[in-house]
Amino acid sequence: MSIAIREVSKDFGTFKALRDVNLDIDSGELVALLGPSGCGKTTLLRIIAGLETADRGHILFSGEDTTDVNVRERNVGFVFQHYALFRHMTVFDNVAFGLRMKPRAARPTEAVIKEKVHALLNLVQLDWLADRYPAQLSGGQRQRIALARALAVEPKVLLLDEPFGALDAKVRKELRRWLRRLHDDLHVTSIFVTHDQEEALEVADRVVLMNSGKVEQVGTPQDVWDHPASPFVYGFLGDVNLFHGRAHEGEIQLGDSAGGMRLASPEHSAAQDAKAFAYVRPHDLEVRRYQAGDPVQTQSGIAAKLLRAIVVGPTARLELAPLEGAASGSADIVEAHISAQQFREMDLKEGETLVLTPRKARVFVA
Repeated sequence: MSIAIREVSKDFGTFKALRDVNLDIDSGELVALLGPSGCGKTTLLRIIAGLETADRGHILFSGEDTTDVNVRERNVGFVFQHYALFRHMTVFDNVAFGLRMKPRAARPTEAVIKEKVHALLNLVQLDWLADRYPAQLSGGQRQRIALARALAVEPKVLLLDEPFGALDAKVRKELRRWLRRLHDDLHVTSIFVTHDQEEALEVADRVVLMNSGKVEQVGTPQDVWDHPASPFVYGFLGDVNLFHGRAHEGEIQLGDSAGGMRLASPEHSAAQDAKAFAYVRPHDLEVRRYQAGDPVQTQSGIAAKLLRAIVVGPTARLELAPLEGAASGSADIVEAHISAQQFREMDLKEGETLVLTPRKARVFVA
């Protein structure tokens, strides 16, 4: 089942939740709607499901306009963040619920329902819990049961709203892998909403970045990470340092000083003293010691004081404050990542001055 979203808009009073959204989702694809709270991703998911009505625009399932089709007739499975299991029903009865609620003419026999429910519980690896109640399950188990219930009616589209949002980090990671394997087995067209970048990049075939009711970028996880289309996408995906500067004829100068650090920016060769922003990932900052007599800002580096070092596993995270007169960013802190081994070999101490040199930066001109 392919899905086409055409010029969909939705307002809540004066708040514009969605603004002329266009999106195509291929049959059998697993797509993540990713963005901050309030960006419109859950509203879009609910409109696709039929739980919410668009003010303008159309939703097409395999070319057929379903904009005005009732939610019961869309054949969509929906999984909520907080499970929404019936507490007074056993696991078995929760999964069987959708099948038993079908119109009499389409309702399977109890024998068929029993066989199907046990097959689904085996699929989610929880058949041994069939006689238990939701209160007796862990959060991860409840979410898998909720997914089995959604799959029981054989939906053409599976929609998941922050499916792992209420779970702890370890369980989330396990369920992410499990969902990806399950999708590879079933190939049901699936859309899931998340604000967790790692979750979207790890699980989805394609990621839809949303911001303020609009789609900022659509692409594979590797595409959106390597080639962010806007400052919002760059800033939202992973840790990043932002530096302000001026772009002029293929070069960006960071900071206000005439002798400030310069970076090549050939993609902006036409820029004439334009306001610019340079985004640098923490792992793309080279770190060396500041030598006495070095200027605070050189052509290739920024002097900064090491405020704090956090060494966990193989990585050392350094929090630094640029010295007065050095290239400034959107915050007072610059973060750099180096290997724990390099940190130990350099014998870095909090309070000393280091020089940071970007190996790679992405520049946007205002």
